[in-house]
Amino acid sequence: MAVLDLKQAGGYYHFDRAQCVAEGEKRAQQYQNAAPFPHIQMDDFLDRDFLKRLIAEFPDRDGRTYFDRPQERLKYQFDPNTVDSPLVRNLLAELNAEPFLAFLSAMTGIEGLISDPYYDGGGLHETMSGGHLSIHADFNRHGQMNVERRLNLLIYLNDDWDESFGGELELWDKKMRASAVSVAPILARAVVFSTTLQSFHGQPNPLSCPPDRSRRSIATYYYTAFAAKDDAPTRTTTFKQRPGSEDKRDWSVNYLHFVEDWVPPKLQKLARRIVYR
Repeated sequence: MAVLDLKQAGGYYHFDRAQCVAEGEKRAQQYQNAAPFPHIQMDDFLDRDFLKRLIAEFPDRDGRTYFDRPQERLKYQFDPNTVDSPLVRNLLAELNAEPFLAFLSAMTGIEGLISDPYYDGGGLHETMSGGHLSIHADFNRHGQMNVERRLNLLIYLNDDWDESFGGELELWDKKMRASAVSVAPILARAVVFSTTLQSFHGQPNPLSCPPDRSRRSIATYYYTAFAAKDDAPTRTTTFKQRPGSEDKRDWSVNYLHFVEDWVPPKLQKLARRIVYR
């Protein structure tokens, strides 16, 4: 039985608000007390048969570009506006609708959640064999809406996933001493976690699945308005190095954060040109 049911209304699938609130409240203590930062792993989050239908409509990679740098390799990101599947668009719309926000609020205790109609960094993700995503903390401010990032949701779409394929999501402690949680990306498993400047996570080890397989997921992010006195620094995705690893630090990001914190506002535009020229 799925954690949340998708009901039909004239061919459209939707969440039931009452069920969302009840299921969120049921998991509130587990979520809010989790270490190394608030998070939860939920198996059979959505109906497996529904997700298998969605997988059959997963978009083709032809003509699309992927991330290919030391911190992030062989990873595709599909903006929903470029996806033809009605089922994919339906589910993403529901994950951004008020009943689902009520589920997240009841579980996390975070009120006033805002979904992202721009899908900045979200939508569908696919990582190919050999690909990885280094440990990082996510950007904290939505560029277009100027709101604070608070939650990540991942729903995995990998049927018959063998343990030898790897691809585990890792959650690390805030001092980057060790991985505290490892989550295999199996079909219908969902992960929700709170995002701060110290919620370090990623898929750091290269995938070892066969070339004809890939690691697929749905990713949606949620925000709240900043406090009236907004003195929070602006941070882009910040990659970290694991102890004893050959992980590469993104020095351009470190430089931009230095500019944000220490260079006078009137000189920041000029200082940023050093990176982008």
